[in-house]
Amino acid sequence: MIRTVGVTTDHELVQNFTLDELKDNLFEWYWVDISNPTLDEQNLLADFFQFHPLAIEDCLHDLQRPKLDNYDRHTFFVLHTYNEKTMEAEELDVFVGGNFVVTFHYEEMHELDEALDRLVHSTKSWKRGSMQALYQIIDKVVDHYFPIIYKIEDFLNEVEDDMSRHHDQFSMNRVFEIRSDLLHLRRTINPMRDLLYRMLASSRLNFSQEERTYFEDIYDHLIKLSEMIDSNRDLTADIRDSHMSMNASRMNRIMMTLTIVSTVFIPLTFIAGVYGMNFVNMPELEWSFGYFGVLLFMFLTAGGMLTWFTYKGWFKLFKNP
Repeated sequence: MIRTVGVTTDHELVQNFTLDELKDNLFEWYWVDISNPTLDEQNLLADFFQFHPLAIEDCLHDLQRPKLDNYDRHTFFVLHTYNEKTMEAEELDVFVGGNFVVTFHYEEMHELDEALDRLVHSTKSWKRGSMQALYQIIDKVVDHYFPIIYKIEDFLNEVEDDMSRHHDQFSMNRVFEIRSDLLHLRRTINPMRDLLYRMLASSRLNFSQEERTYFEDIYDHLIKLSEMIDSNRDLTADIRDSHMSMNASRMNRIMMTLTIVSTVFIPLTFIAGVYGMNFVNMPELEWSFGYFGVLLFMFLTAGGMLTWFTYKGWFKLFKNP
């Protein structure tokens, strides 16, 4: 599918014109969006626009790293959007020249819809030319990163607040999944940050001071996003360590309980074993109160051991959850 928007030499905004109309040189600048292209639409990159073969090759191959390549007639950008449902990056290819922007992508991207809508409904934006269109595209791509990270951050903060009250294994499994998602986000956002840095340092793009200010704002947003990802990854590590520490503490309490029970019953088992041997020359077996005496001795032994454990402070360890 192909969408078009452009500004004519009479300073009028025109949408949904055909590519053949571009041959009449009636446009100051134009934006062509090629979405989910057919084979014929893919061939337009070479046959109609005559872009560099290496740039076209990058468009047609699998997911490329965000980058910037300068060619004679145009600058080629590889951008990454991020799908919140699949938590995977999706490639957006952008060709920018002095009077045109061509975007090429295989997936539906709401970021482009919003950028196009903002451009069309802002007279100041579409009068500023192709660089303003490029700014709107990159700005919307970066803006869509924030809700994803904010959602992750809110969930992690909620898990951290609940750690002291209960231990939800499902939440912990989700934390480990989020840690992996943050890694994927970092692999997308950090290269995007480097891309913006290269754009600002490039002498080929010829930014005006006002345009540079806009792109520096996007660069600042990407730095913020990168810092948020790092802080959230640190938070997942803290939650993971706390969870493991609590599990270890709980296991220690269980082992201590079993140890106390075993320790108390060891002498009782010994006494029961001795008097269960039934040898003939065991005078205690013939005592009238021998049975009750042994029970009393076993009771005193167990009580004395429990009193000693209390004195040593073993039972204080059970007060903490």
